[in-house]
Amino acid sequence: QVRLVESGGGLVDAGGSLNLSCTASETIPSLIEMAWYRQIPGKERELVASVRGRDVYKNYGDFVKGRFTISRDGDKTAVILEMKSLEPEDTAVYYCRARWGMRGLTWGPGTQVTVAS
Repeated sequence: QVRLVESGGGLVDAGGSLNLSCTASETIPSLIEMAWYRQIPGKERELVASVRGRDVYKNYGDFVKGRFTISRDGDKTAVILEMKSLEPEDTAVYYCRARWGMRGLTWGPGTQVTVAS
């Protein structure tokens, strides 16, 4: 079964930057989309950013406001989320997700991002 491995979370001061990486345990030939979601305690999981195809179609949550960039990591089944101008409100667990084929879908275990004010 495909697993997603996330890395790059941690503690950063407000206004700082972090890069999150997500790599699949195996190549997914029929990959449709990779995305990052986040969940703030007490709130529902929400979309941060998604990318389809070879970095062609990208979608961002309204709260991103140009601060984050999602991109595929070359030919690998991997995705990078570059986050800049982080705010304390961005503190959350960030989850990677991959979709493929007709019904293939999997989530990573999550990585904590904490932004100190």
